[in-house]
Amino acid sequence: MGIKRYIADKDNVITNAYQSNLVTRGTGSNMGLASSLEVFSIYAQATSASVEKARTIVQFPITSSEISGIPTILSDRTAGTIPASGSVDFFLKVYNVATDQTLPRNFTLVVSPLSQSWEEGSGIDLDNYTDLTYGGTGSNWINARATTPWVDINGDEVNGGSYLSASWSGSPLTDYDEFNYRQTFGEKGTGDVEINITGLVEQWVKGTAASGFDNFGAIIKLTGSQESARRSYYTKRFSSRSSEYFFSRPVIEARWDDSTKDNRGNFIVSSSALSSANNLNTIYLYNYYRGQPADLAPVDGDKVVYVSVFNLTASGVQLSTSPNDPVTGGWVSTGVYTASFALNTTASVVYDRWFSTGTVGAGVDDADSVIYHTGTIKPQVFDSENRFYIPRYVTTIQNLEDAYRRNDIVRLRLFTRLKNWNPNIYTVASTDIQNSFVENAYYKVYRIIDNKEVIAYGTGSLNCTRLSYDVSGSYFDLDMSLLEENYSYGIKFSHYINGVYKEQAATFKFRVDQ
Repeated sequence: MGIKRYIADKDNVITNAYQSNLVTRGTGSNMGLASSLEVFSIYAQATSASVEKARTIVQFPITSSEISGIPTILSDRTAGTIPASGSVDFFLKVYNVATDQTLPRNFTLVVSPLSQSWEEGSGIDLDNYTDLTYGGTGSNWINARATTPWVDINGDEVNGGSYLSASWSGSPLTDYDEFNYRQTFGEKGTGDVEINITGLVEQWVKGTAASGFDNFGAIIKLTGSQESARRSYYTKRFSSRSSEYFFSRPVIEARWDDSTKDNRGNFIVSSSALSSANNLNTIYLYNYYRGQPADLAPVDGDKVVYVSVFNLTASGVQLSTSPNDPVTGGWVSTGVYTASFALNTTASVVYDRWFSTGTVGAGVDDADSVIYHTGTIKPQVFDSENRFYIPRYVTTIQNLEDAYRRNDIVRLRLFTRLKNWNPNIYTVASTDIQNSFVENAYYKVYRIIDNKEVIAYGTGSLNCTRLSYDVSGSYFDLDMSLLEENYSYGIKFSHYINGVYKEQAATFKFRVDQ
């Protein structure tokens, strides 16, 4: 489950644009419940030198939320749902709305952190700006909330939102320019905002108590030069959090690589034909107590465990491992431990014993050593081929159900075999079909009714949809809360083999209910 989405918990459009009479500016208007968000700059509409601007402000549940029951990034990190800082990337995603109005061309949007708390409000009029706050609830061009104006770092009143910017020269904010993000749009002006804002999110998570930023959200606007240009940039619209379209609401999307490659099922004996790195195999130990992961006890404070390999389940001859003997293993997450080593043996079955010891250099059989688990490994011999071929696979999901609830997080297990596996009558009677291991396999999810891709293949540097595998084969976790209820979805897989991504033909369908 290397993807988690956090929908905006408030948003608004603030503007100084003229009302339809082209006399009165709508600086007191509020659009907090409009179905769209908007950014524009209009030049010379009311007079030969008039400039009208619209900016979007949006806030996400980072450390808290004004909406009860919404998980935050901080609470999910504390619970272990998303990784610690440095192991996860956060992307701001704001989705384009098709409109019959003129789109801006060749423009740049800037995303900057707001420096002041604000109210969303309940206005909806994006056209005539008639939903005025009159000093009541809701932000606008002049006020952040009620009768509280927008102010800069010095306490001076500003219009159009208060945000952290390096343009406030002579102040500590010159260091904040790295947290002002930009995305440039081309001649057509279409497209979504998708920006990696990991640094900003981590500042919000830390908060001012830890030398970070208070989470007041972000402003999305044109660059200063474009807002003041003697030409118009109108009008770029996005879906708001009030949109009826579930997958178009603004989100911060967390992405990380949660794949596990456990070589217990495809353990390779050391070969002179392989590099030292390729001769290493990684195996895992999973410690569960009554269905929940639990750390081994009593493992040292540094959570180090050791592994020795034998030719028998009890006693027997200890086999030599490299680069360490015994192997030094470590803690991955609660109840999960790993160890990597190379092994040169002719045995068809070997046994890995996991243990801890209080004496430096002690072995598995020493008096103060504690044995936790003995596992089984069936090593395979690597052999070079006389011909070149690219393997093709057939995949099925073994435990896919017809329907799930939106609060389900399911682990889907795959069975993968070579497509050209073709036993004769003699081998089929004595040989089980072998579960094949694809090192780099990925999944995507799309909505059946319109083929809308709702979880894309997470390839590249993040590998956020890469499948894990263990002795039983490949698997991945799917969080159904990412999907809209009352729709059917399809899962497809892609394999990265010989430098090419190859999408598999099969589609696996299911439905998400309430």
